[in-house]
Amino acid sequence: MILDDYRSPWLTEDLADLQQLARTFMQKEVVPNQARWAEQHMVDRDFWRAAGAAGLLCISIPEEYGGGGGTFAHEAVIAAEQARVADDAWANSVHSTIVAHYLAAFGTEEQKRRWLPGMASGDLVGAIAMTEPTTGSDLQRVRTRGLRDGDDYVINGSKTFISNGTHADLLVIVTRTSDEPGGRGLSLILAETRDLPGFQRGRVLEKIGMHGQDTRELSFVDMRVPAANLLGGVEGRGFQQLMEQLPQERLIIAVTAAATAEAAVREAVAYAKEREAFGQDLLSFQNTRFVLAECAADALAARTLVDSCITRHVAGELDAAGASLAKFWCTDIQNKVVDRCLQIFGGYGYMMEYPIARMFAAARVQKIYGGTNEIMKELVARAL
Repeated sequence: MILDDYRSPWLTEDLADLQQLARTFMQKEVVPNQARWAEQHMVDRDFWRAAGAAGLLCISIPEEYGGGGGTFAHEAVIAAEQARVADDAWANSVHSTIVAHYLAAFGTEEQKRRWLPGMASGDLVGAIAMTEPTTGSDLQRVRTRGLRDGDDYVINGSKTFISNGTHADLLVIVTRTSDEPGGRGLSLILAETRDLPGFQRGRVLEKIGMHGQDTRELSFVDMRVPAANLLGGVEGRGFQQLMEQLPQERLIIAVTAAATAEAAVREAVAYAKEREAFGQDLLSFQNTRFVLAECAADALAARTLVDSCITRHVAGELDAAGASLAKFWCTDIQNKVVDRCLQIFGGYGYMMEYPIARMFAAARVQKIYGGTNEIMKELVARAL
């Protein structure tokens, strides 16, 4: 197949070995559990430790903090293999690619040594609490407050759409710590949630897709967190920290989008070869062949864009506009390709036991989280 003949230029032998490890892990540990995870609205807690034991958590965090010592390319390999099996339950990208890197980039030495090894082993599950019920992509309007009281911050507020909300042991909270307007008053504070007074997990959210992911509402009522948990130790740097890390978050979304588009084409080609209609397989019909040819071209174009961005990001050259461009274009392509591939399945494409149906249900939010695609286009336009 043309998509399988293409090899990403950044895929070294080391990364190819990781790809095979991740592929085997997904087939053994993920695929058999997907239906059950969807029913219980979360992956098993022990699954995080299994992923840690396999070396798949925090793989781009330095070894001195328990990580794998790799780069973003290692994270991309794992995310692509997860997309290949149509899994949307395991929010490793939030844990390893986002939360761990806030700590690695901005944490004090004590903070990094305290929390990163546990995240790498799976003993700690990380989540980030940005979005609020009245605040979406505009993070400067965050209303959750953390007021200094002696050696603690007292935090009050609520967050929503929090991935890893059930399992989260370590939570990065976007918090307003001063009356400075806009982003100048924001800080990032970490909370260890186990038996933490004032920390409340709200309802599990009923989503269109991603049923196996533990997405919840969270609230904080006079929740006391040690002042030593302020990320980096200096107030008012939260917005800057968010802006510096958001490009990586948006790029991992693009990676998943491109890999999902490829997976959808593979599923549709396999189905079209075996499904018969009017005495011949579906691939014999010109319309089916043309649709799949166009989808393969779109998927390959998305992959090459992502490959370019990965290469630039690993080299430290990818800017916010470039990551935003990849995020909006690849997720638009993902939705387009998955929708067209689902049509080839007919009624079976609407059945959740088929991976294509799960891909379809999960695709829509890719254009929303990490910053809506409309915001992404505005950021790109400003850089023109």
